[in-house]
Amino acid sequence: MDKKFIPAQAEGKIYEYWEKNKLFEAKIDPAKKPFTVILPPPNANGNLHMGHAMFVYEDIMIRYHKMKGEETFWLLGLDHAGIETQYVFEKQLQKQGKSRYDFDRETLFKMIWEFVMANKGNIKSQLRRMGFALDWSKEKFTMDEDIVAIVHRTFKKMFDDKLLYRAERLVNYCTKDGTSFSDLEVESKDVDGILYYINFPLEEGGTIPIATTRPETMLGDVAVMVNPKDKRYKHLIGKNVRLPITDRVVPIIADEYVDKKFGTGAVKVTPAHDFNDFEIAKKHKLAYPPVIGFDGRMQNTGVVDGMRVKAAREEVNKRLRELGLLVKETPHKMVVKVCYRCGTTLEPLPLEQWYIKIRPLADKANQMVAEGQIKIYPKRFQKILKRMLDDFIDWNISRQNVWGIRIPAFYCTSKKEWFVTDGAKPDKCMICDGTDFVQDTDTLDTWFSSGQWPFATLQTLGKDYYDYFYPTSVMETGHDILRAWISRMIMLGSYVTDKVQFENVFLHGMVRDGKGQKMSKSKGNVINPIEKIDLYGADALRAALIFGTKEGGDVVLTEDKLIGMRNFANKIWNVGRFIYMCEHKELLPAEQAVEKKDVGSILKELVKETAALDKKGIKNMEAYHFSRTLDDTHQFLWHRLADYYIEELKDELRNGNIEVLEKLKSSYFSCLKLLHPFMPFVTEAVWKVFHGEDSSLLKTRV
Repeated sequence: MDKKFIPAQAEGKIYEYWEKNKLFEAKIDPAKKPFTVILPPPNANGNLHMGHAMFVYEDIMIRYHKMKGEETFWLLGLDHAGIETQYVFEKQLQKQGKSRYDFDRETLFKMIWEFVMANKGNIKSQLRRMGFALDWSKEKFTMDEDIVAIVHRTFKKMFDDKLLYRAERLVNYCTKDGTSFSDLEVESKDVDGILYYINFPLEEGGTIPIATTRPETMLGDVAVMVNPKDKRYKHLIGKNVRLPITDRVVPIIADEYVDKKFGTGAVKVTPAHDFNDFEIAKKHKLAYPPVIGFDGRMQNTGVVDGMRVKAAREEVNKRLRELGLLVKETPHKMVVKVCYRCGTTLEPLPLEQWYIKIRPLADKANQMVAEGQIKIYPKRFQKILKRMLDDFIDWNISRQNVWGIRIPAFYCTSKKEWFVTDGAKPDKCMICDGTDFVQDTDTLDTWFSSGQWPFATLQTLGKDYYDYFYPTSVMETGHDILRAWISRMIMLGSYVTDKVQFENVFLHGMVRDGKGQKMSKSKGNVINPIEKIDLYGADALRAALIFGTKEGGDVVLTEDKLIGMRNFANKIWNVGRFIYMCEHKELLPAEQAVEKKDVGSILKELVKETAALDKKGIKNMEAYHFSRTLDDTHQFLWHRLADYYIEELKDELRNGNIEVLEKLKSSYFSCLKLLHPFMPFVTEAVWKVFHGEDSSLLKTRV
């Protein structure tokens, strides 16, 4: 047995053995209980990051349940990731001096497809480096034809069941990426803004002061609004003002929505560029065309058309100053909505989109969780999920991307109505029986397709696999996408299959740096998991993510922790090597013992303590307290088995006491079984030393 365990020399060979012997491949075995986990599909647009290393939780569960004798299935999948992939690809185009506008739809789609296919192999290589026991024979991709067909059928089913509708509403629109987002994909950012105080001329003379953070949208105002109880402005309700610069006449209206204490107590109403104003304008039956276009430039103003928003604001303020109407500017703390991908400030813009009626789906989802059909771990997230489902608003699923699953909806231009198919383009219009119809150019929100991922993937494998492995056992992912993904999977799974998509949800926290900061490229604190594996081995990285981590809590990953877990991997090896040397009589006999020890009592204590460790470890694994099992086994192997029992019994081992050797081996092997799900490479390597090259801990039972 080698003096040292060198991960770089052992990991590849061990993984190759697992894969060659098909230890990860799932089969239908009615005699066994199935245990299914669907990998949350990584985005197929680049390298994996440290967040993906948290898939280790799923690997822990798969290996543990395989060692319980269950038929395990960890399904590998990759996500096309709509806007995110197109965004990454467009950054590459920019480096070449090109943009998406240089290509027609079909060409751009094909280019992104080739880009994604090239990345897929790299991602799979990284998943192997982390030791993940994925079933490589059943890989799925969200843009596979059979997956797309299921997604299209779901869309049509929702349309037929009147859970889908089209509506023109304000959407959060990124003028850089060229697409809208639902409320869940929008990030809020605190900024230091400016509150502008402007005098609007009254039609009959005099002025009314308004306060706004966006003077440029004044060019699209439909009214000035005051609180009906505000004594300062009661006499002006029903009168008109002339919008500065354009001189367009708009009314002064009253609505209790206005906060009398904000600014001047009088506000401008711009329904095409403010969500609240949009609702107010509908209530008062007022409208005006948008003055900001989808390209982020001003329009319909006759004043600053073609200008970017920031430049238009400066120009409008300049003219207001010249007219003597810009009274003052004060610092103002405000929250702006930004694109979660590129950070661009989002524009509220009117756009017709497809929406899902979310309420009946969310209510059913809440019921399923409340009844315990789906259990949430850690339990504290159940209340959070309930609140999220209670607060859900109708879901905008239209995206203006080229890369994605195109919406199977068609518009009859003669009857001006929409119809939906199951994906195939019909020969004739299903409304007028003519040929004058066009397909929606939008693609589906990626969360809509990934929300169907567990049942869609299993259905494509055939009825037998679907019936045996569905519903899946556990959905494991970060708590940060509880709302965006878990809640939507619960809703869509229940709607389409009338079953839960998974029986349990386990949520992990975020990986943070040594200072507790979230990792980001801008901070320069992003950790590449493969680089750490190269330095310390996969076992050290995996264990460092779990050791001492409260379930659902954030992981603070430091170099010291990685070194500590590497040292623990070495300790596992060294204990095994010592026992091996004892077994093969490679140690010199002990000198006459100075102190006579009660070996029988020590062995009895060892057996009892090992049994307690086993029992507690299994209990914690079943309760999703994974870190407790790792922590307890770490403590026992290092500080009890190595530091105490081996030291106490070393002389007996040197003198060839078979009973002592067998009891120590038994205790050590128990530790290996408990540790294998967490640190599979070093435990497997030691196991093979004692049991032969064709042995594997995955073939044993806990």
